[in-house]
Amino acid sequence: MRTVSALLAACGGFLLAVLWMDLIFDVQVLRHRDRAAELPDAVLASIATYYRRVTTTARPMGHLVGAVMAVALVASGVQLAFGRGPRGLALAGLLLCAIPILLAALRVVPNAVRLGTRSDPAGVQTALARSICRDHLICLGAILGFIVVQLCTAAR
Repeated sequence: MRTVSALLAACGGFLLAVLWMDLIFDVQVLRHRDRAAELPDAVLASIATYYRRVTTTARPMGHLVGAVMAVALVASGVQLAFGRGPRGLALAGLLLCAIPILLAALRVVPNAVRLGTRSDPAGVQTALARSICRDHLICLGAILGFIVVQLCTAAR
């Protein structure tokens, strides 16, 4: 099962790298703390252009990210069902993997696609950009935890 843990750690590392790239653009919203104010157009344009690129014009890469997510979910399920390590650790790994993947599928990607169109008023775009950033920070914590679980499992 060390091979499964190594595979899962690699999946986590890949997803962490993808998140890091997203956060490079997302963190622009953190400089603008006034929640009632719209983000400056330059910030919205920067974030929206990035998300249009990664969700629409860079299509094959999105499939790779989805494939890595699928491998991580399936392998986490295999680890939980057939692993020899502590069940609690395997369950924690599965949850730390599934939560950000579900969040990405159900909220982050649709919001990023919508923001990338820049068809909404600035207030809506601001809300989308803030939501994406918040969700990505949650995903970052979960994926870091997932990697730690896999490294601990592999070390056993």
